[in-house]
Amino acid sequence: MSALESPTTTSDAPQDTQPRARGAAGRPPGERSLAASPSTWFVWAGMAAFLVFLLGIIAAVVVDSFGRSWFDTWLPAEWTTEWYASSWDRFDLTHVVGVTVGVALAVVVLSVLIGVPAAYLLARRNFPGKRLVNVLFLLPILMPPITFGIPLATVMYAFGLGRSVIAVILVNLVPSVPFVILTMTPFIEQINPAIESAARMCGAGMRQVFTRILAPLLVPGILAASILVLVRTVGMFELTFLVSGPQSDTLVVAIYRAMTSAGGGEARQLVSAMAVMYTATMLVMLVAALRFVNPTQLVAQVKEARDD
Repeated sequence: MSALESPTTTSDAPQDTQPRARGAAGRPPGERSLAASPSTWFVWAGMAAFLVFLLGIIAAVVVDSFGRSWFDTWLPAEWTTEWYASSWDRFDLTHVVGVTVGVALAVVVLSVLIGVPAAYLLARRNFPGKRLVNVLFLLPILMPPITFGIPLATVMYAFGLGRSVIAVILVNLVPSVPFVILTMTPFIEQINPAIESAARMCGAGMRQVFTRILAPLLVPGILAASILVLVRTVGMFELTFLVSGPQSDTLVVAIYRAMTSAGGGEARQLVSAMAVMYTATMLVMLVAALRFVNPTQLVAQVKEARDD
């Protein structure tokens, strides 16, 4: 051994004389515990109980709609699909579904035609009382429909529109138009106003700017608002029930009338079959909404387009 060499070997890297920092449970930073906290288990247990309860109700209604006799057993003794055909004929569901689709489409079209220009004015113009107008548009969405549905129904009957399809469309426009306005306003605000200014400098009028410049950019927002209004209108019970009649009932109101007609004298399986058809219709609409239109992603896309 050379005289210049130390009798003990030392590492080139400096030694860590401080203890390694650890979390409250003695874990290194960034390492998560495998055991969840009691509050997390409580939340998951509540969600699981809710899903089991909801799926149990749906399963019971579906089984009931296919069962011929079902008394003291877990499952019906016999199965049949006759209840669907019987309910379709018994409650004239061809007419009811036609009214439901017609009312929903009319509400969607009128809501878009009224709501989009109104949203443009709110997004591009500043005027006294603008905040008050925004609050007024929020009221039909936040308030329970029955609170303003009774005065609306009184007005409809006073003008002789009660129990008509026109009345059903008009009362459903009250919450639908503000919903379109509140949905479309952020889309319009995120579009750069310089695009409109450039179009006007090139000689385009307001109508051309709106139809050729803004309309293509607003298509995602219009689709999102239209599908959400469609689902909301088909599921609206309170407002429709107050002004509808035998020839203007939508599907959800027809189910209620079937349950309460003749003191509940209708066969339970008939009502269950109607409920299954209504649930399937709503499910198809929701799947289409989630599959083809995602409002959150569309807002992000408009925002990214503006940044570009």
